[in-house]
Amino acid sequence: MTEHLSEDFREQLAGINPAVADQQLNDKIGLELVEVTAERVVGTMPVAGNLQPYGLLHGGANAVLAEALGSTVAALNAGADKITLGFELSCTHHRGVRGGVVTGTAVPVHVGRGTITTEIVLTDEQGRRTCTARLSCIVRDRPKA
Repeated sequence: MTEHLSEDFREQLAGINPAVADQQLNDKIGLELVEVTAERVVGTMPVAGNLQPYGLLHGGANAVLAEALGSTVAALNAGADKITLGFELSCTHHRGVRGGVVTGTAVPVHVGRGTITTEIVLTDEQGRRTCTARLSCIVRDRPKA
């Protein structure tokens, strides 16, 4: 997976506390990062293993995927000396998905000194929009180690 990651993102990952590195929600949903730059982050998630009781992709899984991709865009735009923390996430679920893989694409829509907002579009394997999300993150100085 790391061969697709930008150098900036590799620096961000290097700062993760080893005690929590193997407890990431991204791993539990099966997130695979496909493209990682400050301008665009693309990732995929299998529908299998992320279902709600009616056999459809769980809306919460959509939200996890959207936040994971959007917060990565925010972190890359904030810079290595800053951290970003999501403070608002909204998701509109357009259509149900029963199988296959969904793909999310996150792009920044506002990059400021104090906040960064991203738009995340999720699509099914046929390229149909299944969810539109918007994530706003606050930017803070990275705490001293």
